[in-house]
Amino acid sequence: MRGVIDGLGGVQTVVHSHNDNSGDITFETRQDVQPILENAKKLHNEGFHGSSELKHAASIPMAAIDRYCAQHGISFREWSVEKKHIRAMLNDPDLKGFRIWPGKV
Repeated sequence: MRGVIDGLGGVQTVVHSHNDNSGDITFETRQDVQPILENAKKLHNEGFHGSSELKHAASIPMAAIDRYCAQHGISFREWSVEKKHIRAMLNDPDLKGFRIWPGKV
């Protein structure tokens, strides 16, 4: 069995119920990040990096944050509260396309 739950920002959660009598359920997060990549590139190219006091570092998609949390065994709350997690994502070269302000965080 499979079900799709639509969320905000184009995020979809797909629920998979396995047919192997294990009772296992898997949640998969999907998001079309192309519009976010295009907007980040546009803002970067136009110099919309924020002010000297508050930089607009990036627009990171929710699906990427969910993946980071799952890989590191942390909750979204922990990701939000502990700046080391946000900093790690902002400085991750694999997520460079989402950066607006190019400086090191």
